[in-house]
Amino acid sequence: MSNPPPRSASIHYRIEAADLHAHLFRVTLTVDQPAAQQRVSLPIWIPGSYLVREFSKNLQRLAARQEGRAIAVQQLDKCSWQVECVPSSPLVLAYEVYAFDNSVRTAWLDTQRGFFNGTSLCLKVHGQESSVHSLELVGPGAAPNWEAVTALAAYRVGKRGFGTYLAVDYDELVDCPVEMGTFWTGEFKAAGVPHRLAVAGASEAFDSARLLADIHRVCEAEIRFWHDRKRPPHRYYLFILNAVDDGYGGLEHRNCTALIASRRDLPRIDDPRTSDGYVTLLGLVSHEYFHTWNVKHLRPAEFTHYDYGAENYTQLLWFFEGFTSYYDDLLLRRAGLIDDVTYVKLLNKTINQVLQTPGREVQPVAQASFDAWVKYYRQDENTANATVSYYTKGALVALCFDLTLRAEGHTNLDEVMRALWQRCKGGPMTEADFAAVLKELGGRAFTREIAAWVHGTRELPLQELLKAQGIVVLEDPSQLQQRLGVRVTETSGILVKTVLRGSAAEQAGLAANDEWLGVEVAGTAWRLAKLDDLLLYAGNHKKMTALVARDRRLLRLELNLPAAATTWRLLLRDPARAQPWLAAHA
Repeated sequence: MSNPPPRSASIHYRIEAADLHAHLFRVTLTVDQPAAQQRVSLPIWIPGSYLVREFSKNLQRLAARQEGRAIAVQQLDKCSWQVECVPSSPLVLAYEVYAFDNSVRTAWLDTQRGFFNGTSLCLKVHGQESSVHSLELVGPGAAPNWEAVTALAAYRVGKRGFGTYLAVDYDELVDCPVEMGTFWTGEFKAAGVPHRLAVAGASEAFDSARLLADIHRVCEAEIRFWHDRKRPPHRYYLFILNAVDDGYGGLEHRNCTALIASRRDLPRIDDPRTSDGYVTLLGLVSHEYFHTWNVKHLRPAEFTHYDYGAENYTQLLWFFEGFTSYYDDLLLRRAGLIDDVTYVKLLNKTINQVLQTPGREVQPVAQASFDAWVKYYRQDENTANATVSYYTKGALVALCFDLTLRAEGHTNLDEVMRALWQRCKGGPMTEADFAAVLKELGGRAFTREIAAWVHGTRELPLQELLKAQGIVVLEDPSQLQQRLGVRVTETSGILVKTVLRGSAAEQAGLAANDEWLGVEVAGTAWRLAKLDDLLLYAGNHKKMTALVARDRRLLRLELNLPAAATTWRLLLRDPARAQPWLAAHA
């Protein structure tokens, strides 16, 4: 039986896990006081993931009723509809949504689990976006043991989490994902604020106590980073973690986050070791929680009000994603969850990722932010040649600002971030705000650095800045793929995925999707099982013929093996010099 809608809400959604086998949610939307020509629409994207995803492609059987009678619904475009209404009478819209995307961005429903973001299920009622919205969750009758959890404010909710929740407006409604099913939950308080962790899909080896304790330490470190001993801007926070066989990702929300990770990366009972996968998972948690401040509150001025029906452009993702990527691992170190050596190893990986991307010499990181809608989220064989990641390059820009400020002795990036929070009152900001705070705290204008590092394509001064922190750069031989300028997969033969700009592979004429079959050296042809076998057969020879298949044609491509390339290896030679940076607030 449906709960009576709260009197304060005028927009009501009833969401049922209707058909687990068909992966269908059923949604009933009631608008108490519709407009005469009431328009509704479904978002085409979800904030935090900058790609038009066309959620309306999964909506079906949309029908409208008023005063007990069916009324016509006119579709206006790919995601909008209009209904001719009697304004004095409630409008009821009913529809189904197909949910079979096991990610953090959309919706999922099967016999084991249900999950959704409001952007995938909840039509926006135009003209009433600022009204109070209610959300009633109805579990599947076929799964009476299911529970539900969301960060929305509870209104009338049962012990298992099903019932009615409230949102102050549409923005809040779609910013709080919902998890359904059977899952483990645990709770803690950070800075006096209740936090909850829900984990679905974990195996019996999952060490829930360790994960909960480690996330607690992350939260305490990040609240202390932003507010010292003051309370954070949220009264409650929810982590939703979906453990799968193979997956990784997260999506931030104002007082919650949805995460997906491999269950192999979860900590295991009676195993005190900290695997690389577990460090990666903790880094993901740290990243998404840091977004609570850096993009959900402090955010680009262009995101002051979201337009759910079109792309929302900004040049500041290098700051909001890149600086968050800088602090996610650094705050793991400051929380004591990793040591100096592990942190330097993670930083080393980020540096090499950027240095091995020719696109860093083509596209400034500010432009990469603006182009996220068409480049970062639509990667292809030429992505590495044409663009740079605002995550990794942005993290290195943050590193450069931080170490420059520390070297000059006036301040550091930590203080800049906190001052930005105060200047912008935890709200919209611009690049000019960042420049102003840098000048105020840093004792000089940083115009040249912003122009070169953010809006230019020059190499960043990483080596000298790291040296001042007791970290030296060593040159190690790079892998053969990097030496040749090619990226391949070797699951069944050698398949070329990317050919890097200006590389020996490009000069030889290799192309993406080529199958590299073998190599001919000094008149003898060899079948290649793995790319590294090339050096076995080449010996001291630098000239050879690559034997490739392209569109069923066999090609002979003359390849010159270039001199050995190198890759960076960071060595923390003087740990004491780095402690004010690495262990700040520890």
